[in-house]
Amino acid sequence: MTDYLQLNKANWDERAPAHAASPDYGVDAFLNDPQRLSEVVRFDLPRLGDIAGLHGVHLQCHIGTDTLSLARLGARMTGLDFSPASLLQARALARRCNVEIDFVESEVYDADKSLPAGTFDLVYTSIGALNWLPRIDDWARVVVALLKPGGRLFIREGHPMLWAVNEEREDGLVIEYPYFERAEPTEWDDDSTYVETETRLTATRTYEWNHGLGEIISALLRHGLQLTALEEHDSLPWEALPGQMVVDGAGEWRLARDRWRLPLSYTLQAVKR
Repeated sequence: MTDYLQLNKANWDERAPAHAASPDYGVDAFLNDPQRLSEVVRFDLPRLGDIAGLHGVHLQCHIGTDTLSLARLGARMTGLDFSPASLLQARALARRCNVEIDFVESEVYDADKSLPAGTFDLVYTSIGALNWLPRIDDWARVVVALLKPGGRLFIREGHPMLWAVNEEREDGLVIEYPYFERAEPTEWDDDSTYVETETRLTATRTYEWNHGLGEIISALLRHGLQLTALEEHDSLPWEALPGQMVVDGAGEWRLARDRWRLPLSYTLQAVKR
């Protein structure tokens, strides 16, 4: 297979400055309001609980808005990403907000080598991360290696059923892409990104993998985590299915009709035994 890692990295390196400049990521709002939290983190505040003083790592942190939000809630945060351009934006945002965050460049599968293993109270992963990884079992192994005993994994992710739907079909919900993990990826060739921007990408080829909810949970259990919470949601923080969704005042998008037809995201928590 073509080297997915380099092609995906090139794509995310081009996305990073466009995302930082887009109103969808709200960088100016973070700079102007020291209490500002990302919509993703704000949605899960009741589930996160008090994280003040915890040593946390945000895997696949991109430009760091969720990482910054967790730090503003009192956690001592590290952000990890494979894209140097994303980390450039993340470091600039943290510096301009006067918040101390360590940012480390590394592929996720090497995170336990790039960071001190067994030292984190919290491993955090947010929406649109797991679909870029070919093997969920290797990811679960790294999560467990990073956590200290009693440490917690916290995920808010797009639901694997959503990733199986063809987003271009505005006439209905059409299952077209894999639900279960497959060795071969889904290949895309697209010069656009998911935020409001006039930027057109030149690194257009990307590769993604879906992972069924049972596969994700089984991998975590297999590597020694205990599942403590799982909640499926009928909303998510972007218009994943154009022409079929409506947005609420908190920035969460839902199906405009018959919301019970499709889970759109989920929140999962697990603890290292």
